[in-house]
Amino acid sequence: MKKSDVLIKIKNFEMARQRLQEAIDIAQDELDKDGVLQRFEFTIELLWKALKAVLAYQGIECFSPRNCIKEAYKAHLIDDDEIILDMLEDRNLSSHIYDQKRSEEIFERIKKVYISYLNNINLKKWL
Repeated sequence: MKKSDVLIKIKNFEMARQRLQEAIDIAQDELDKDGVLQRFEFTIELLWKALKAVLAYQGIECFSPRNCIKEAYKAHLIDDDEIILDMLEDRNLSSHIYDQKRSEEIFERIKKVYISYLNNINLKKWL
């Protein structure tokens, strides 16, 4: 994989993360919270694809989100695979099942736990 392709994937993740932060900052009602959940789903999708690209650039192959997260942890691209696996699980739950209580719980985790972890991921340092 070319370095320029990896940088594009990282940039896409960073832009999605920024948009997620903006949505969290202004969320006031249920519609806003639904928007946060949607942006979260998109951000997690772009995160694992960025991890996959960085790993490929380093010569490490992975094929599924879970596998890429585990490989990224082994390669020290991320310092906690469990939190990202939790995010992946919440992304899957929020995108496949609609439950008001569960959506609220996921929103609170995004706001109180996940966003700060996402904001501290710096994949460019591995190129």
